[in-house]
Amino acid sequence: MKKIGLFYSFNTIKTAKNAEKIKNAFGDAADIDNVNVEEIDEETFLSYDNMVLGVPTWFDGELPNYWDEFMPAIEDLKLKGKTVALFGLGDQVGYPENFVDAIGILANALEERGAKVIGLTSTEGFTFERSAALRDGKFLGLALDIENQAALSNDRIKDWVEQLKGEFN
Repeated sequence: MKKIGLFYSFNTIKTAKNAEKIKNAFGDAADIDNVNVEEIDEETFLSYDNMVLGVPTWFDGELPNYWDEFMPAIEDLKLKGKTVALFGLGDQVGYPENFVDAIGILANALEERGAKVIGLTSTEGFTFERSAALRDGKFLGLALDIENQAALSNDRIKDWVEQLKGEFN
């Protein structure tokens, strides 16, 4: 398996904690670099063929500022040959109309530029009204609701990483 870039904000406690759980779940099966998305540039982003991106949903279905600020750069990139898995945090009870929307926003932008999105997951066990992260009845990545279902996160991460081990090249 090629080296993986694990992109997330080092300054977000909840996303960073779950990013570390993801990295640990890979164990020795993968060579993974933690990359602070708040300090990202195009060259660093393009240096990885395999990426895991952490993207919590803020407010009413928005990207966090640090991803939003990098979107103009993403819009100019050619991502053919890049394989991307996304995980995101959301609150299905407090924000049921836009649960983990940020996963969908980022996934769509990356796919439009040629990236292959992997790691789709089931919506089973979640209750929400709408999500931009849905395609054909699946999430475009790993949805985590640590506000309401924290006890399920470790197993969801473990299962997702096992899935990714088979989907990354």
